[in-house]
Amino acid sequence: MSKKVYCIAQFQPKPGKASELFQVLQSLEPNTLREDGCLQYRVTRQVQSDFAPGSSFPIVFNEIWADLASFEAHCQRNEIKEFFQRYCLAEDGLAADWNVCIYSDEPEHFDAPQLGY
Repeated sequence: MSKKVYCIAQFQPKPGKASELFQVLQSLEPNTLREDGCLQYRVTRQVQSDFAPGSSFPIVFNEIWADLASFEAHCQRNEIKEFFQRYCLAEDGLAADWNVCIYSDEPEHFDAPQLGY
């Protein structure tokens, strides 16, 4: 098992703003991928398939971070805080709603080995 953190960040654009919001989110990728703890950071958009008929917000970031500290440091970067202020919280922002959650691949009571070096 690992200390990796998996983040799913979903965005519901305001009507007619999907393409614009997707482009803004894509612009966050280059600097985030430069962060030492960032293992994956990719914005995606939902596509239709008969084999995946579920519902979701139409724009989703799939992120993998080396650990919780790396994820939390990312969230405190000015570029990320400014994104949420400008495009999510502002009255004239592009996002109608958003949902950011993090996950672990470790079982709840995992008996992790204790390295003693």
